[in-house]
Amino acid sequence: MILSRTRRLCLAAVLGFAFAIAAPGLTFAGEVTVFAASSLTNAIERIRAGFEAETGHAVAVSLAGSSVLARQIEYGAPADVFISANPAWMDHLEQRDRIVAGSRFDLMGNSLVLIAHGQQQPVTLSPDFDLAGLLGKNRLAMALTEAVPAGIYGKAALSSLGLWDGIAPNVAQTDNVRAALALVATGEAPFGIVYTTDAKASVDVSIIATFPGDSHPPIIYPAAAIAPGDNPAARDFLDYLQSPAAGAILTAEGFTVLPE
Repeated sequence: MILSRTRRLCLAAVLGFAFAIAAPGLTFAGEVTVFAASSLTNAIERIRAGFEAETGHAVAVSLAGSSVLARQIEYGAPADVFISANPAWMDHLEQRDRIVAGSRFDLMGNSLVLIAHGQQQPVTLSPDFDLAGLLGKNRLAMALTEAVPAGIYGKAALSSLGLWDGIAPNVAQTDNVRAALALVATGEAPFGIVYTTDAKASVDVSIIATFPGDSHPPIIYPAAAIAPGDNPAARDFLDYLQSPAAGAILTAEGFTVLPE
């Protein structure tokens, strides 16, 4: 039997209505683009997988230094969520009305460590420690000390201990903290400064010292939705970041989950 166009349209409408009644809780999956600091490389992949499995949404992740990502967002990059490795770059975007009001929260913390290629004996970081002597003519790998959070924290810690001036000429600066880790992991630089979570991601480096917490500003990772914030999947992702499931992943990766 051949139905007329009018009857076909009516049938489609009836079937659509019946489908809506049968599945009132069904929602269509969306997509969310997340810009995240490179120190989140391992954790964000696990979070992405868990979020996609739970919600059906698709996640695209862009990883780089927080400074690079913040500049890209400032100039219009299509991000839905930003996770920065320090508050300063989130402040930068908030001051330029690129953050959705009320969406920002502090997600987690981290610590800063001195690493070495291979296995080496621990040292004690203090104003009396001869870091310049340890380096000799070799390089100390660090993220950009004036732009990337890990580098900013690292310079602050070394300056607080009175060690910066003695080793500044030996610093090999990289675009992000994972690049600094790679230099040490491959032996191109025998020592470096990274986050604890980065050091745990490589079997080719060893942590030989942890910087005192009071030698640098608190390492805090804020997260927020990017304006205009009209993507429901982005709101779902931010909710998931604060869930026990995401918290367990972050803890397993070595981060400190901050209270709400």
